[in-house]
Formats: sequence, structure tokens, C-alpha cells
Amino acid sequence: MQVVTQTQVRVRKMEPEDIPAGRELSRQQNWPHRAVDWEFLFRHGSGFVADADGQVVGTTLVWPFGDLGARLGMVIVSSGMQGRGIGSRLMEEALEVLADRTVLLNSTEEGRALYTKFGFKPVGTIFQHQGLVDAVPLIQLRPNERVRPIGRNDRSVVVDLDRRATGVDRSGVISAILQSARGVMFDSNNSPVGFSLLRRFGRGFSVGPTVAPDALAAKALISHWLGSKAGKFCRIDVPESSGLSSWLEEIGLPCVGTVTTMVRGKALPTSADAKVFSLINQALG
Repeated sequence: MQVVTQTQVRVRKMEPEDIPAGRELSRQQNWPHRAVDWEFLFRHGSGFVADADGQVVGTTLVWPFGDLGARLGMVIVSSGMQGRGIGSRLMEEALEVLADRTVLLNSTEEGRALYTKFGFKPVGTIFQHQGLVDAVPLIQLRPNERVRPIGRNDRSVVVDLDRRATGVDRSGVISAILQSARGVMFDSNNSPVGFSLLRRFGRGFSVGPTVAPDALAAKALISHWLGSKAGKFCRIDVPESSGLSSWLEEIGLPCVGTVTTMVRGKALPTSADAKVFSLINQALG
């Protein structure tokens, strides 16, 4: 008689030594995250893994931002272990940690059913643009506007602009990105009203976050980075509400995919004069 054994799966807290296994799972999904990208995400949040007889077969990470809001991401279950409720168990643990915060995530088409089950509703679309850009047209600025490098005294302004645009305090994450990223500010009438950061990510460079008062300012900030990296691989994730996807196509940076932004909870308070035009990445928003 043939004996069929059932693999035992337990969900536990993620530890630093689980990062290589998480990276391998994301690699199997054709996600571009390097080890350093995983380390950054884990260092600024926490997570859970599904462990099958000592092998990591699933992950999820969470990032609480104060008492109001949070992000959830890197939800992965290995292809050979799907259909066993592992994704649901990971989500249950993650949402228990986040309590009654408003939770945002970006979902692939395959993940939408799982997130819908836990009360998430679609609220928008993110367009992923990437590739090589050879030439970027200059953006004609309005009178008394300029793009300039970020200075030391701008760090608190960047954090505040990000808070106003997202509705949550991401000061820890933004400050950490500023330590290694390059940054530019957008000034209007000698007042800083927008910013954009450029850093290494995945296969090349990522432009984001970008926060600006309007699309023209955002284009000026983004075109500065794309122009400086002509011939290099660049990626930028933009919300549909930004209106920038068609412009990026026009300047030669194609859209290679989309994800759906979903939310569980009430809308977060954001400012009308500071809007998100590109993300840190799809996990952190």
C-alpha cells in the first residue's frame, strides 16, 4: 500500500536569515529585487514566512506608518505550494499585526481574489514603465520655477511633502532612502514644493518617489533623472491618476505591466497641493 505524507506548513515571523529564500521566491516570479532590495524592505518593516519542513515556501511583509496607515506587500507563495491556503494564513498574520490601520497594497491579477477575500477594494492602477531612454525633451518651466539638487536643509521638507502626499508618516523610510539616493527639489517662487529621488533598484535605476504639486512639475523632476541616465536601464512606477503614463510612452519608456492598488479601511487624509507621481516601489507605494 502506498503511503501519502502531508507536508507540514507553519507560519512564523520572518528572520534576517530568511531573506535569501525570499529573494529566490521573488526571482521565481520574475521580480527584479536584489538581496539589498530585500534587506531594505525587511529592515523597515516586518514579515512572516510559510515554512514547509524547514523550507520557506511563502512570504509577506508589512510596513506600519504610525497609527493610521500601513502598506502590505511581497506576498509570494511558491508555485508548487499554491492552492493550500498558505496565502490566506500569511495574510491573517499580517493583518493582525496591522490592527485597524488603513492598509494599502498593489496587487497582481493573480492576487486580487485573495485580497478581496480579506476586504480589500480596488482604488486605482499602477503603470510600470521601464527600459532605456536615449533622449528626453526638456520641460519648459513657468516663471520663477526651477529644479535644483536637494540640500541638507531640505530633508525635513522632503519628509513633510511625502507625508502630505501619502497621508502617513514615512519619515524612517524616506530618511533611509535619502542616505544613498540622489535627490532634486522643485522650487516655485523660492519655496520647495516637490521632490524626486533616484536610486539603484533591481536591474538599474528607479525614479521615485516623486511628489509634486502638478503634472508639469512632476515631468520636470522625472525628466531630469531620465535625461541624466540616458542609455541606462530605468524604471518608474506611476499611478494612473498621475496622468504620466502616456507621456512616458511618448518619450520612449514603455509600459511593461500594471498592478491594481487596493485598500482596506477608510481613505487617508492627503493634501491637494502635494501628490504622488511615482512610487518608491510597488511594495512600499
